[in-house]
Amino acid sequence: MWSPQDRKYNNPPTQLSLKPGSQSLRSGNWSERKSHRLPRLPKRHSHDDMLLLAQLSLPSSPSSLNEDSLSTTSELLSSRRARRIPKLVQRINSIYNAKRGKKRLKKLSMSSIETSSLRDENSESESDSDDRFKAHTQRLVHIQSMLKRAPSYRTLELELLEWQERELFEYFVVVSLKKKPSRNTYLPEVSYQFPKLDRPTKQMREAEERLKAIPQFCFPDAKDWLPVSEYSSETFSFMLTGEDGSRRFGYCRRLLPSGKGPRLPEVYCVISRLGCFGLFSKVLDEVERRRGISAALVYPFMRSLMESPFPAPGKTIKVKTFLPGAGNEVLELRRPTDSRLEHVDFECLFTCLSVRQLIRIFASLLLERRVIFVADKLSTLSSCSHAVVALLYPFSWQHTFIPVLPASMIDIVCCPTPFLVGLLSSSLPKLKELPVEEALMVNLGSDRFIRQMDDEDTLLPRKLQAALEQALERKNELISQDSDSDSDDECNTLNGLVSEVFIRFFVETVGHYSLFLTQSEKGERAFQREAFRKSVASKSIRRFLEVFMESQMFAGFIQDRELRKCRAKGLFEQRVEQYLEELPDTEQSGMNKFLRGLGNKMKFLHKKN
Repeated sequence: MWSPQDRKYNNPPTQLSLKPGSQSLRSGNWSERKSHRLPRLPKRHSHDDMLLLAQLSLPSSPSSLNEDSLSTTSELLSSRRARRIPKLVQRINSIYNAKRGKKRLKKLSMSSIETSSLRDENSESESDSDDRFKAHTQRLVHIQSMLKRAPSYRTLELELLEWQERELFEYFVVVSLKKKPSRNTYLPEVSYQFPKLDRPTKQMREAEERLKAIPQFCFPDAKDWLPVSEYSSETFSFMLTGEDGSRRFGYCRRLLPSGKGPRLPEVYCVISRLGCFGLFSKVLDEVERRRGISAALVYPFMRSLMESPFPAPGKTIKVKTFLPGAGNEVLELRRPTDSRLEHVDFECLFTCLSVRQLIRIFASLLLERRVIFVADKLSTLSSCSHAVVALLYPFSWQHTFIPVLPASMIDIVCCPTPFLVGLLSSSLPKLKELPVEEALMVNLGSDRFIRQMDDEDTLLPRKLQAALEQALERKNELISQDSDSDSDDECNTLNGLVSEVFIRFFVETVGHYSLFLTQSEKGERAFQREAFRKSVASKSIRRFLEVFMESQMFAGFIQDRELRKCRAKGLFEQRVEQYLEELPDTEQSGMNKFLRGLGNKMKFLHKKN
């Protein structure tokens, strides 16, 4: 019933509210300004700002806006937003601007928002060769064919919208290795669990089924173990996804129990619906400390933890505990406001992979291909798998995701649908014998591809790929530069910088999506797909979008935005808003056309009524 999959919770951060200074628009009488012609806006505004301006005071004549009022409002908007952009983000943006060029969108008129009749210019003569176009067509057909076979799950954002408070965790188990009868091999088994499942309810029976799968993920390498005298503890995690799309996170600590002489390790595992690695790592630290004294001390601590409230994003809960010799103690557990970088250690990625290899893997995941990581350690597989999935923000991986695949389940790599899985190096000989369809196989220990499709360097738009590579190669230099803004503290880390570099890639490719979300009289939102793609000036980005827009990641992202009752809030939306404001002057006339088109439409509707 349960299959290991992942769709990591990426709770978006709280966005600073933006309320344009619009008092200047309300002063005076519109009839006194009809002699003024519609000015060019000195700064590029976001779609939502233009709609706000129109809702506040759009006259029957589209040419009756006051130039001084608009200029004042524009200056207020731009100066207020400029203060919000951290210096590090500005440095990243400058790299993209230098590589990307000035012109982004062909036009932003009302017609381009309401209709998909824009002319597609894929037939233009650019430097692309016939072979490149043929490869693009083959990729498009391939991804369409593959995704027809893939199951569709509820998307990340929808689950966040439906989120309700739950217990901090569902159960805690200890998994040990038991020797097989008459054989010198071992099987993983649950040796301790809390709470006990003693009521024969339907819910408990389902929990029992989940518990049966857990030992394999705690010891994916059970067949390779023999008693040892020394072992460095490892922390890793896994996911279980149900047929209904619901998910559980398994947070594991593998260590050698106290004792003398050779012995087998055991795994402490906490199962929770909450995706918060840092919080549960602290819980496992306390469990390990107590079990080192006496296993009997673990039960009362887990009881106190289960009775604790479910923390809201950014909030801290206090768990009261008692420890012999230490007395009463209080353990503080904080859930981060923004957990999109939970489970994430980008340092591990750059330790194992060069920038060029990382970008190739990123491109393969964007096109929802099959990717297999191979490494010697559980912690390396877990860290690198979670980190590479985090690069996809604001999109979420919709397919099979198993950071550490048990050797007994290796046949999963023969699945014809997209996946991202990790395998221990001991499984590599078996992997090479299996009839695996086209997949990218990555050896994390040697920074090389065991198998590839040979087109990984051509999947992304060339200029944006160059910007990605340059920003990542200069990561240490960009972080070390002086900062005069408190907001820089949030992203002046390796994790923050890397995330911002990839966010900018998505801003450059899909940052104009909100301009093509239309709303019907019934309040239903609809996305104008072709108008969105064809409005991009770059032919290489249009071709990339033609393929990427077929992915489940993109479909889920747009569906979330269509179904939302209010505007999405998050770091990505903040960066999109700033991006739309910074478009060059050559494209500002497009928004004036939008205003005139909106004014003419309202004038027509007024006459009709």
